[in-house]
Amino acid sequence: MRANCVQIFLSLNIMNTNLKLSLDTRRKKKDNSFPIILRLTHLRKTTSISLGYSVQPEFWDDKNQKIKRSYKGVSSISKLNNQLLKEKTRAIDIINDLDGKDGLNFLSIIQIKNRIVKKITFNSFLEYGNSLVDEMKKAQRFGNANSYYAVIKVLKKFNHEKDLKFNEVNYDFLKKFERFHFSRGNSINGLAVYMKTIRAIYNKAIKSDLITKDAYPFTNYKIKTTPTEKRAIDITSIKAIMMLKLEETDNLFHYRNYFLASYMLYGISFIDLAFLKLDNIVDNRVKFLRKKTDKPYNIKITSQLNEILSHYIKNKDENDFIFPIIKRDTLELQYKDVLWARKRYNKGLKEIAKICNIEQRLTSYVSRHSFATQAMFQNVPLQAISAMLGHNRLTTTQIYLKSLPNEVLDEYNERLNSTL
Repeated sequence: MRANCVQIFLSLNIMNTNLKLSLDTRRKKKDNSFPIILRLTHLRKTTSISLGYSVQPEFWDDKNQKIKRSYKGVSSISKLNNQLLKEKTRAIDIINDLDGKDGLNFLSIIQIKNRIVKKITFNSFLEYGNSLVDEMKKAQRFGNANSYYAVIKVLKKFNHEKDLKFNEVNYDFLKKFERFHFSRGNSINGLAVYMKTIRAIYNKAIKSDLITKDAYPFTNYKIKTTPTEKRAIDITSIKAIMMLKLEETDNLFHYRNYFLASYMLYGISFIDLAFLKLDNIVDNRVKFLRKKTDKPYNIKITSQLNEILSHYIKNKDENDFIFPIIKRDTLELQYKDVLWARKRYNKGLKEIAKICNIEQRLTSYVSRHSFATQAMFQNVPLQAISAMLGHNRLTTTQIYLKSLPNEVLDEYNERLNSTL
């Protein structure tokens, strides 16, 4: 018992924070017992943390913060006191760790309590990932939710539909997943997308104290990327798409218009295009927030853009979507509408490329890259192009512009040679 008595005096020596084993005398039970709690005091505020045990007041030693030996409610008093001490020690370790990181005084008492009571409820990497998906859906961040869900689905398939624990997502696992990915003929950049999401899930778990930094697998595993293929098409190809004669009953008619509208709206993404409503048109301008970054756009409607928009805004109310992409009412289903429509749109763009004799691969991203490239050819300053694309950094814009067509480079070379 001497060792137990020494341990029971374990205290927390932090100026603004105190922790004590105590009885919660405000909550009397039917057997006249009171809950045993950890009483947490922080910055002059107090709260309690229930430990799941209770005892009558006459059997509680408040000075030594333990149950008296005369208590007959359990077979082993020493074992129960040791369990109480263990809970207090764990809480003290958490608080000392927060103090060591100089973060203790920046946390509220509720935040500290949450750190203490929070058990590792997610031993499973997949379960935790799914919980993040659910949180994103509640926050109506359906784009991110779909991205996370897709990665979790692939990981589950790779793991033969078995659960995946946090400790199993280690360096060796990532290398095996990498080999699996490449064996299926997939790209380096495709792998990078998966790995960045896995890393994001792991980082969120570390911040939530579900797992320690020591287990972080990306300390040694480095995510690799490779320069993407040139996505921009030349102005001749853009004009060919614009001049393409199509019947209004043909789906390609709409796909052509989506592509051109995207190009004319600073390379607007397909999802932002899909969510445009009639009330986004104000004073002959299109005003909207980009979903990916929440950046505001305010774009003048040119005569060319007006020709496309006028076809879609007839007999519509302000709350109606401009383009016939979204069909359903709830936001989650609307995101699904956009995903399915984008797949059909990309297939349609392949057909348009064949009709217009465009050899390059035509996708929903090409209009954005083409807009950036053509802006550069028209000597629009890089800072302006960056602002039009909604980029936070010029380096991001330069990625769009780094692949100049060979004929442009040839022309520059001829100019240089002509001076010799």
